[in-house]
Parts: sequence; structure tokens; C-alpha cells
Amino acid sequence: MIDRRRLLVSAAGLGMVAALPAAAQTPPVMSEADARLDAMMTRWFEENLQNSPEQATNLGLDRGDKANLSSKLRKSGLADAEADRTRARARWAEIQTVSEDGLSDQARVTRAIFRFTAEGAAMAADIPYGGGIGPYVVTQRSGAYFSVPDFLANQHRIETEADAAAFISRLEAFAGVLDGESERIAADGRAGVMLPSFLMDKTLTQLKTLRDTPPNEMAMIQALIRKTDAASMISDWGAQAADVVETLVKPALARQIAVFEAQRPNATEDAGAWKLPEGGRTYGLALRAYTTTDYSAEQIHQIGLEQVAEIQAQIDTILKAQGMAEGSVGARIRALNEDPQYLWPNTDQGKADLLVSLNEQMAALAPMLPRVFNTLPKAQVEIRRVPPSIEIGAPGGYYQGASLDGSRPGAYYINLSDTANWPKWGLPTLTYHEASPGHHLQITIAREAGTLPVYRRIAGNSAYNEGWALYAERVAADDLDVYADNPLGRVGYLQSYLFRAVRLVVDTGLHHKRWTRDQAIQYMIEECGEPAGSAEKEIDRYCVSIGQACSYKLGQTVIERLRQEAERRPGFDLKAWHDRVLLNGSVPLAVLEAQLS
Repeated sequence: MIDRRRLLVSAAGLGMVAALPAAAQTPPVMSEADARLDAMMTRWFEENLQNSPEQATNLGLDRGDKANLSSKLRKSGLADAEADRTRARARWAEIQTVSEDGLSDQARVTRAIFRFTAEGAAMAADIPYGGGIGPYVVTQRSGAYFSVPDFLANQHRIETEADAAAFISRLEAFAGVLDGESERIAADGRAGVMLPSFLMDKTLTQLKTLRDTPPNEMAMIQALIRKTDAASMISDWGAQAADVVETLVKPALARQIAVFEAQRPNATEDAGAWKLPEGGRTYGLALRAYTTTDYSAEQIHQIGLEQVAEIQAQIDTILKAQGMAEGSVGARIRALNEDPQYLWPNTDQGKADLLVSLNEQMAALAPMLPRVFNTLPKAQVEIRRVPPSIEIGAPGGYYQGASLDGSRPGAYYINLSDTANWPKWGLPTLTYHEASPGHHLQITIAREAGTLPVYRRIAGNSAYNEGWALYAERVAADDLDVYADNPLGRVGYLQSYLFRAVRLVVDTGLHHKRWTRDQAIQYMIEECGEPAGSAEKEIDRYCVSIGQACSYKLGQTVIERLRQEAERRPGFDLKAWHDRVLLNGSVPLAVLEAQLS
């Protein structure tokens, strides 16, 4: 189990920060020490926006004095990566000059959050390849080719002619970002850092798909045409965008394809971080960043094995009660996965019906949430399909936060490349995880917590965010009893927990124990009954996003332990406890522990 001593951030001196509904709070008058820290954090935040214009758009802040950011994209070349490393080292040095003396409780939380983040970034700056704790610049699930088209289609706002012109400017910048990434891919390759061959093939397939798609069939161009037409704009913005794609973007895509194709003969099937220069250290830094613990890879592997056995025992009991007693738990789950009565047709209509069912699920949940939460998000969540052009590399589901200004709702994307990956008995749990009461509820409440400074409202910590989303599945299952008349739905919930425990095993298996990709896929299929196609996508994800998969179950375990401790105290109030967890935003686990102890 997770032990307090394994949490990395020192809780000493943090104090307990009460969390009241945002409407009941008034911003405190800052002391001189608080004001100095706030000025530093505000400067860092403003620098981050200038360096990452996409974030400004995501937050709805690319207006007014930041309107120039709406026409830009983040730069991505070798010089830009080195500037990021220099900045990371400088920030770590700067925040070490900030003492706790004179800080309020809330400011001490701010200091603890950003000390942890800055220290990790400074340590990662010594890794001379990749970006931060990620060893690969472009993968089957990341890079400009993967993110920019979706960003332009779904986040870039077009209300005026200037907004449309900014879209064209960003499309032109897209080519430069691709070339900057290509420069780094080539340099990393010369240092012996290359995608595994099977992932290079997937990445090349997706790059070529985008290159070969006619501009007017691209979702980003269609969105531009639709939005400018809706605003009755006269200029032919679609034709301008199509010309930029043909003359600038597609040649840059071709150059990136050529870089990968030149590397492909030297790529190997080795899947783990162990193969990289300083691979063990790189993986250790990733585990530190994502879990906010000091557990070693070996210890996490053993925690995973223990939790797999515990959860399988719970599932076994339910399945036996349903008359399913033969075979391993994984084999029985696979049988449920393959039972036609639980599958959506893998057709356009079947996929549309699946999305309708998820929206109905969220509508049914909404009136239940006040039973366990005082504070609820104002922004709505939309459920969307992952763009088909990137389905083969995209994860099963992911969440995109709502803008700070309320102009854009949150969005939960689900990968519908094969509906067999989403049997009806297990799909609800994914939706509770990604939407409400999971990511959408938690992230939106933080973004809407107006008494927190903006750099706290948008902070993200994987162990907290993913731990909360996994904990939220338990809120739906146990506190709201959504599976009261649906024992197989409860199996779906427990299988989700089993899946995350399996992640602990396979992530450390790949990167520490030198498992092969096939070995990891087979373990996932056998132990949690994951469909083969889904298991392959997941393992491929862990091969490039090293360590991240460990944040879910470790984070949930800490949050669950903290709740159990609170329940043993007189006067426990679940809604008030949820406020205390949520209203200070996303924090490292030890900071959360200090707040709740």
C-alpha cells in the first residue's frame, strides 16, 4: 500500500487550508511575502503563455492585451528546446530563494506546488533529448501533426475577420513547428533515441494520412469554412487555408516523414525506456513527476501485482454470483467483452448511437451530483468522437478542459475506431472517469475557483488529476449507487480499477524489467480481459508516455486512504470533504495530505 513516507513533497509547515465554496470566499489581503511569491508565479504564468500560445487559447486568454497570441503556435526547434531547459534551471534556482517565513497557509501551498514542479523540470533538463520527461518529440499520439489540426478545428475561436486571419497565420506557423520537430527528431536519432519500430510505423501511417488528405476534407479547414460562413464573412478563407496547406504544411509533413523513413532501418522493437541513454534515470524522473512519490520501479511493480490479485478476487465473487465460475477472471471478462448482446455495432450508426447513450448517461447523473458535492461546475461537457485520422494512435478516451472565460465547454473524446473496445457493461465507468464526476468536474471546479490565482486554477498534477478521476468512479459506483440493479456494470467499475492496477505492472514491466511489447499486451489481455485491439493501443501509449500510467492507481490509493481516515473522525461530511479536496486545485499528493490531515 501507499505509505506517507513515500510522498515526495515535504508537508512540514504547510498548514491546513480550509476550502469553502468559491462564492463564499473573498480574496485575502496579501502580506509582503505573499505578494512577492504571487508576483513570481504571475510572471512565470505570463511567460508560459507567451511560450505556449495554444495554452492561452485553451484558457480563453488570447484576447485584449494578449490578442497577438491568437495567431501563434509554440516554437519547437533545437534552440527552443534548449531555451526551455535553461528556463527550467533558472526557475528552480529562483524558487529556492523563497522562504516560508511570512507566507500565509495558501501561499505555502503555492510554494510547495511550484517547488516540486520546478525541481522536477530542472532535473529533467539534464536529459539532452526529447522534451521534459517525455523521451520522444513526435509519436503516434503526440506532436504537431497530431495536435494542431484538432486544436485549430476545436479550440481556435473565429468570431471576426481578425480571428480568421489569425487562423491562417497559425496554419502557416504549423509548417515551422513541424520543421522544428523534424530537426529535433533527427538530432535525437543521431544520439540513439528513436521510436520503437512498431510505433514509428504507426506514426508514419498517421503522418502520411494527413499529408494525403485533400485540404477541404481536413476537419480544421471544414471548421474554418463553417465558422466564417456562419459569421457571414465575405473573403474565401477556405481557399486561403487550402493554399497554405498545399504550399507549406504538406511539404513540411513530407520532410518529417523523410526524417522518420531515414531512421526506420535502424529502429528496433525494444519498447522500454531502459534502451535510452540514461534510460533508468529518465524513467525514474518520469515516475517521480507523475506519481509524486519516491517509490522505485520495483516497488511499484510489486504494488501492482498485489492490487491485481485483490481486485480480481472481488470481480470473481460477482461473476460467480452471475453463474460465471469457469476460467480465470481475465478469461471471463474476455467472454463478456465478446458477447454480442453487449456490443455496439461497429458502424456509423452504431457509433452515433453509442455517443447518444453517453450523453443520456451524463444527463441522468446530473441531478444526482448534489447528493455528494456542494460545488458543481458551471461549464458543460460535450462528448465527441476522436478524429478518425488519428484514431490508431490516440488513447481510448481523454478530456479537454473548458476555457476560463466560459466561451468553450469541456470535451470528452472517445476513440471509436472499433466499438468492440467499449462493451456496454464497461463503457459507463469510462464516462464517469472522463466527464463527471471525474476529470470534467474536478478540472472545471478548479478553473472556476475564482478566489485562487489563475496559475493555481490551471495547474495540473497527474497523480492528483488521474487519482481523482479514478476515485470518482468509486463515487459513482458506491456513493451514488449507479450500479444498484446492474451487477455487470459493477464488474465494469472493478475492471477499470483492475485495468489501472495492471498498468502499474506493465509500465514498470516495459521500462524496468525489459518486457517486450507482446509480453505486456498479453499480460493485459490475460489479467484484466482487455480486448486485444485496446490492449495494443494502451501498451503502445505506455511505450512513449513513460511512467504516466502509474499515476492513476497510486493517486487513487492516496485519495481513498485520506477519505477513510477522515471518515473515522467525528462529524465527517462527505460534501464538505469533497470541497476540501477540490477547491484548492490540482496539487502534489503530499500537499493534498497536508490539507486534509
